[in-house]
Parts: sequence; C-alpha cells; structure tokens
Amino acid sequence: MKILMVDVDGVLVHGRPSDGLPLFTYLERDLGLKVELLRQAFFKIYWTDIVTGRDAIEPRLAEVLGKIAPHLRARKLIDYWFENDSRLDHGLLDDLAALRAGGTKMFLATNQEHMRAAYLMDTLKLSSRFDGIFYSAALGHQKPATEFFRLATERAGIPAREIGFIDDVEANIEAARQFGWKAMQWTPGSTLRDAVAAFSA
Repeated sequence: MKILMVDVDGVLVHGRPSDGLPLFTYLERDLGLKVELLRQAFFKIYWTDIVTGRDAIEPRLAEVLGKIAPHLRARKLIDYWFENDSRLDHGLLDDLAALRAGGTKMFLATNQEHMRAAYLMDTLKLSSRFDGIFYSAALGHQKPATEFFRLATERAGIPAREIGFIDDVEANIEAARQFGWKAMQWTPGSTLRDAVAAFSA
C-alpha cells in the first residue's frame, strides 16, 4: 500500500467538539430553526447538486432560509454547522501520522462541498497531516459512484491495487473494493493497525 485514503465524517470527525453529539442536535434552541424543516427544504432538494459541485451552498442556503427562517443568515448557519461538526479523532490522527512518517502517503477521500472541504484543510489544519484531499464537489461525483474512485485513482497517479481506504459506510467500501482498492469498513473500536493488517492479508 503506497497511499491510504481516509474518509472524514464517521471516521476522522465525530460531531460536536464538546460532546460528539450530531451537529444539529440543538439547532432549534440555538438558531431557531427546526432540523426537519431544514432537511426537507434544503438537504432533500438541493444537497446532491451541492455536494457534487453543480450548485453552491451559500447562495442556495440563503434562498431557502429566506423562505423558512428569514431571521437567519446563511453564513451564520454555515459557521454553526462547520464548528459543530469538527470533533477530530486525535488518536487516529496520531496513528496516521506515524504511518505517514514511514512513507505512506495520506489523502482524504470524502463527500464534501467546496466550503467545508476548505474548512477541513485550512481551519482544522488537516492540510498539515494529509498530502491532499479528493472530494465529491471537486470530482463531480460522490461515493459510492465508480467515477469517484476512478478520478481519485487517476489523480493519485498509482494503480488502484496500491491504494488502501477506510470509510464507515458499507456501500463505499464495496464500491472501492470493486474498483480495486484495498478497503476496510471503519466501525467503533476499529484501529489503524487492523486496517493495515487487513490490507496486507
């Protein structure tokens, strides 16, 4: 394995920094917006286009909030969102750093839109821990689409069989394996040692 691809949400990042609860747990209390209303009016209708780079998050969210929560600015909700979905698994990061120090290149492989991808790399400083990021809005396809894995492999510049991958979603693992990556589903209690051993088996 020359490259390890690492998923973000559910692997590296686990909800609110203070307690690990889902990011929108207290959305209504904090910002006066019901989670289900946001889900139905924004995520259900627009998220696929946003996360694959065909639409932009801030103007689309501003349009939706103008109808369902005119008291709330899009940027305030985005800041709340990103800040409340940023609890890093520092133990895993330390293990990844040790593997990287041994010569394995590290990339994030994640379904993200452009603003959060930048937040992950710049604000959370993951750019100092990874050699780069392959994300859905930049690739135009989201996991588990075959095109995501094909484009990430092409841009990595090495054969698929040389790539390892950890992700918490079974469908993504299966798609990666079908493309030729070595992949292990990340679950509570998983360790990087388990993954490396599985890739070598």
